[in-house]
Amino acid sequence: MKQKTLFYCTSCGNETAKWAGKCPACGAWNTIVEQPEQPRTAGKIPPSRSAGGPRRRACPVTELRTDEEIRFPTGMGELDRVLGGGAVKGSLVLVGGAPGIGKSTLMLQICDQLCKSSRVLYVSGEESEHQLKLRAKRLHVDSPNLLVLSETSLGEVLEAVTAEAPEVLIVDSIQTLWNEALDSPAGSVSQVKDCAMALMQVAKGRGITVFVIGHVNKEGSIAGPKVLEHMVDCVLYFEGDQHAAHRILRAAKNRFGATNEIGVFEMRDSGLVEVENPSELLLSGRPEDAPGTCVTCVMEGARPVLAEIQALVVSTAGSNPRRTSNGFDYNRFAMLLAVLDKRGGLKVSACDAYLNIIGGLWLDEPAADLAAVIALASSYLDRPVPGDLVAVGEVGLTGELRSVSHLEQRISEIHRLGFRRCVVPRRRTGALTAPPGLDLIPAGNIGEAIRAALGARG
Repeated sequence: MKQKTLFYCTSCGNETAKWAGKCPACGAWNTIVEQPEQPRTAGKIPPSRSAGGPRRRACPVTELRTDEEIRFPTGMGELDRVLGGGAVKGSLVLVGGAPGIGKSTLMLQICDQLCKSSRVLYVSGEESEHQLKLRAKRLHVDSPNLLVLSETSLGEVLEAVTAEAPEVLIVDSIQTLWNEALDSPAGSVSQVKDCAMALMQVAKGRGITVFVIGHVNKEGSIAGPKVLEHMVDCVLYFEGDQHAAHRILRAAKNRFGATNEIGVFEMRDSGLVEVENPSELLLSGRPEDAPGTCVTCVMEGARPVLAEIQALVVSTAGSNPRRTSNGFDYNRFAMLLAVLDKRGGLKVSACDAYLNIIGGLWLDEPAADLAAVIALASSYLDRPVPGDLVAVGEVGLTGELRSVSHLEQRISEIHRLGFRRCVVPRRRTGALTAPPGLDLIPAGNIGEAIRAALGARG
């Protein structure tokens, strides 16, 4: 008898009886895959009820205690910043990233600090014990409290957790774990959901902090069903170019802290090294007297970070000008080009335009608008922006400059890194005092800002 199959959406985990090109739940295209249906027992009573055990009583929120949330440092200050001040006991953290970006290196490095006060069980489904030993030796991680297990069976992993009773569990990776009770292969939708649910029960039921490594697909999201990100407490993305030295760790979800913090690391032969001042790293190698580049200051959580925006505007060879942006929202980039053409008097609509953010940053706040406009105007006019000038401000559709939040913190960071001039919006709330040695240039619209930065007619 042929086994009955169901269809799953790899994006949201929704089950359907037949295949469809578009998922009826989340609307994603070409995400439906076929999996064998697992046998289900109808009317099965939970063990606690069938054994006559006491029913759990709902507790009023006024009787709940918050002192049970115990945080502890991981040994990596940048990781603690992204987690919201440290790891939380009994939490389930998912760390995602492209292959070879440094996820396993990061997890093995924090074991050196964690093993000083806790027992850590490192489960690897991709490397043998010998390979883990070689990597640990290279990273100078050597502690008897670090237990290593090379296993892909979920049952064996749970038995090891019961026998060793670790305080911290690291699983590398969730796509390699498989449950023998399911017929589907490792990495499938049902396997990933079932293994993640088992690890979540381990974390919540036994108070073990669990770190799970997950791979990302070609779209940049964690491979497997989207429901996996809803099950965990924290989702971290480890990003960066494999050919570059620096890596950026950001939180996409965090139940115990903010999601707008970032951590910056530098990859070396001895492992990952924390970068306490990312602005200097991101601005290193900046060209001098080159048209099409401008520096801005954005807020990554509570930390101001200076970033370099580069633009290239050239005459188009075809009838349809090209628009390409990297690290900057494409729709906002197109809007700024239209504002620059209409309100700034620069005919960039007939030119190919390219915008790039140096260092792999993604600038998603409006404070970078003004620097992008000045970089585009600098490339179009072929006039360089002075190397000691920074631009901060939001650009409206009428070409006006609007104030941004945390302007004083941005100004302090700009002054600390040695810049002498800063173009800011004229309309802003509250008084703003410039530090000694920093000249604030107020501008009401993009025309005034371009003239102040380039000395050109705008």
